[in-house]
Amino acid sequence: MSAAALAVAPKRIVWQPQPKQAAFLARPEYEGLYGGAAGGGKSDALLAEALRQVHIPWYRAIIFRRTFPDLADLIDRSLEIYPFAFPRAKYNGAGHFWLFPSGAKIYFGSMPHDADRFRYRGRQFDFIGFDELTLFSWEQYSYMFSRNRAKGPNTRVYIRSTTNPGGIGHGWVKDRFVTAAPPMTPIKTEYEIIRPDGSRQKIVRYRVFVPATVFDNKMLLTNDPMYLARLAMMPAAYRDALLYGSWDSFEGQCFREWTNDPAHYDDQLHTHVIKPFPIPKHWPVYRSLDWGYSKPYSVGWYTMDEDGRAYRIAEMYGCTGEPNVGVQQHPSQVAAAIAGMERDHPLLKGRKITGVADPSIFDVSRGPSIAEMMAASPNFIYWEPGDNTRIPGKMQYHYRLAFDADDRPMLYVFNTCTNFIRTLPTLVYDPVRVEDVDTKQEDHIYDECRYLLMSHPMQAPKIVEQKPKSYDPLDLWNDPTKPLDKYKFYRI
Repeated sequence: MSAAALAVAPKRIVWQPQPKQAAFLARPEYEGLYGGAAGGGKSDALLAEALRQVHIPWYRAIIFRRTFPDLADLIDRSLEIYPFAFPRAKYNGAGHFWLFPSGAKIYFGSMPHDADRFRYRGRQFDFIGFDELTLFSWEQYSYMFSRNRAKGPNTRVYIRSTTNPGGIGHGWVKDRFVTAAPPMTPIKTEYEIIRPDGSRQKIVRYRVFVPATVFDNKMLLTNDPMYLARLAMMPAAYRDALLYGSWDSFEGQCFREWTNDPAHYDDQLHTHVIKPFPIPKHWPVYRSLDWGYSKPYSVGWYTMDEDGRAYRIAEMYGCTGEPNVGVQQHPSQVAAAIAGMERDHPLLKGRKITGVADPSIFDVSRGPSIAEMMAASPNFIYWEPGDNTRIPGKMQYHYRLAFDADDRPMLYVFNTCTNFIRTLPTLVYDPVRVEDVDTKQEDHIYDECRYLLMSHPMQAPKIVEQKPKSYDPLDLWNDPTKPLDKYKFYRI
């Protein structure tokens, strides 16, 4: 074909963003999260975003999946679109990166274990992308802030992520992006830096959540209209997460019984979260502890009614505000805070309180135990060792979260216990110990409450067997309140 003919030949459109993808690509914030459901065109959007600065020779980008095998589809998709957009771009299979004519590079990386984040120590990337962010820990994600810096002048430095609900990072991702503000609303965080001369500088960062579902991907629905049906056929938890982008129902969720319904905070029916109420004097009060120093510690206070129903009435959580980061307080400091809480809290002051704790705090092999330090003057906070048996403890949750015939559970949580309400529903199963909670999550409140439940175990609730109805496709069985109908068949 002649040069003149090439000049007038119609150009092939390799890829163009659909409206929701374009909205994501247009966001100016430092951090952006896109997705929330299956089929929203998330991976394409991330691959396109990485191309934004490939005309700059020193530009470096990286796109992560948790494990390298998970990158296969992403790399395959890049092989479909990158060469057409940049015919002279080359993919290096050994180094897992694209080299563009300018000299810019886009890498593909993985972090199967938390410690793998340190493999990127010393590296620097103008653009960092995370595909399926909820499969990563907060430690992995936040560490890459330090690797997100300009390789040279005049590049934009920022982070973009995509995800579906579910996975080990579900809780922190939901807190950071989804519940922090309405969708498409910039979330502002202010940081203070102390400079070498002692002056203080305030820096503001913004992040945003751009939701997308399969309904935003018109091309997918045109090419495969039955994809909606396949999503709808999935079990409810998977369907709600992948079809509708629900962050309250997701794959691997441990406690699907959990229900938080503000409409029933007063009548206490079919909800685990309720409004606080005055505790009768004859109801006993207990406290429970899961110790933490670099990780958060958790203290919960409970009462029980005459039926053995447990109520979590107050809590104290030793967290810095960053996901799963402890306040690093000495045991005597924590004991002083507990003593102050029990002296001043209206539901606790004047009550006789007994405590149960993580049995590891009684370890004396390296000197005075944490339990001894907390029991010392002037705090006098005493504990009994809890039962740390994991699977029976988890079953106690299931027994108590189940609703009875009157639509009431055996475990209620006051709506003031915000950290319990935040963390328990996000817990997922361990991929190896498939009946246990994954301990790499923010599971400290779960453990603390487990000690309390194991100190007052209940039997598995009786299952009311429903007698199956006889197969009656034409609804012909006799209604005993009505006279016989000679045209119907009757059960003998």
